[in-house]
Amino acid sequence: MQEYMRFGQVANFKTNSSIPIEKFAIAINSNLKKSILIKSAEEVDEKFHSRLTCKRKTYCYVINNSLMGTAIFRNLETHIAVPLDVKKMQEAVQYFKGEHDFKAFKASGTSSKSSVRTIYEAKVKKEGEKIYISLTGNGFLYNMVRIIAGTLVEVGLGKIKPEEIPNIIDSKNRENAGKTLPPQGLYLVNVEY
Repeated sequence: MQEYMRFGQVANFKTNSSIPIEKFAIAINSNLKKSILIKSAEEVDEKFHSRLTCKRKTYCYVINNSLMGTAIFRNLETHIAVPLDVKKMQEAVQYFKGEHDFKAFKASGTSSKSSVRTIYEAKVKKEGEKIYISLTGNGFLYNMVRIIAGTLVEVGLGKIKPEEIPNIIDSKNRENAGKTLPPQGLYLVNVEY
């Protein structure tokens, strides 16, 4: 689980503050809700933009695939009580690797001009009752990871065959892909610049 759950949110802003950079995280944390924590701060070039200058992002989607689920983590993962065929999901996820037009995996209302993205790494791993879907790419469309995860669940349920994934991608038709899974379970775990 550790390799999938390194949290890596990055933000940037301009300031005229006189607070020394090494004290910035402490100063900001003292004014934030307890649900948010700044781990570190550093000065960057004026041209840096935390969203637009990143080279790669890794998202992880967490599914609890037990019969009863869990009360404690119910808002942090998606519960699917029906057993999923993880081997088929692992086979299917490989088809997402590479540069593709992911139009079939974008939510309506997406403002991106192009739906072409590159997926560098795509993995499905089961640990106990949890299934982790990990995707690393140069960028993601709105709800793209949740739709890919939903499509992989359909594969795990036997509703879509792994070898059908290339046809779904090539169709560029949202109706051919799986459902958009709920936001519970989606994590941005790493951003590389």
